[in-house]
Amino acid sequence: MSVSEATLPEAIDGGSGSEFRRGVTSCLPVLLGTIPYALVLGAQATQKGLSAVELPLMTGLNFAGGSEFAAIQLWTSPPHIALIVAITFLVNSRHFLMGAALAPFLGHLPQRKVFPALFFLCDESWALGLADAKQRASAGITPAFSLRYYMGAALAMYLAWVGFTAAGALLGPMLGDVQHYGFDMAFPAVFLVLMRGMWKGVAAARPWLVSLGVAALVCLFVPGAWYVAAGAVSGLAAAWLMAGDA
Repeated sequence: MSVSEATLPEAIDGGSGSEFRRGVTSCLPVLLGTIPYALVLGAQATQKGLSAVELPLMTGLNFAGGSEFAAIQLWTSPPHIALIVAITFLVNSRHFLMGAALAPFLGHLPQRKVFPALFFLCDESWALGLADAKQRASAGITPAFSLRYYMGAALAMYLAWVGFTAAGALLGPMLGDVQHYGFDMAFPAVFLVLMRGMWKGVAAARPWLVSLGVAALVCLFVPGAWYVAAGAVSGLAAAWLMAGDA
């Protein structure tokens, strides 16, 4: 039984507070998994020269861990702003697809609520919000999308991410090279957990596999961080070409 299944009866009866708490509670297992790589990002950022003030500004305004790791890897002094912006756009372009997947469930909400809520969209809150909406829809609950549940999960992720990346920036100089602790393994582990919850078979996963294969090949044979752009572009192209086949 999933977390959402265990708490659906409360969703039917509860008010705004219970829905918000349900979102926070559902997010906690994933949130705990993000803490190690938030610390890694903070420590890596200090090694590139960013301060404990500058880093929370970046993670708070951008709030997309994958692109932030890519930006830090590309960070030089002086930074190549155009390259970092281009790579950030490519990595974050998956949000187009994520937003499109959520769109059918947002029709009952006014835009003044939708757009601020989507600012806090990340992989984890998107996966939890979409899974919960589909589950409520199958149970006949209307509206299927619970904005308060989504915001509980999204705000918990946002505050934890900004806070622990800042903590990583403060602790980084004392910890040294944090990659020796193996914290960076938490990054793929969290995404594997999210993928497990959304798995619909090999056919639906083909864009992910194309992106993974292309990124791995480019990483092996092309110097620099071009594998990030190659993986993002190939995944988007595969998703567009294979739309409707899954």
